[in-house]
Amino acid sequence: MDVAYSINRVPIRLTDERWSHIVESHDDLAGYYEDCLQVLEQPEFVLRGRHGSLKAVRSYGRNRYLAVIYREASKSDGFVITAYFEERINRRDILWRR
Repeated sequence: MDVAYSINRVPIRLTDERWSHIVESHDDLAGYYEDCLQVLEQPEFVLRGRHGSLKAVRSYGRNRYLAVIYREASKSDGFVITAYFEERINRRDILWRR
């Protein structure tokens, strides 16, 4: 398990179990473990997610974004829900931008 700190300085856990689940569902993310942690700590955007989650996003080339979905459960704990590449982001849901 590794921990990255969100823009709100909340520690966000990425467990081995969660990473395995992410890579099983999104095999194109194999090899992007460290990138996911970096996106959490240094996103270009943070967007409002569903059901109280947050979405850290960073551009990976033209029309390709790495999105890491996470939840800040408290000021001292959070966890990654999933991660994936996407072609577009909905900029109207931006909560924070670099």
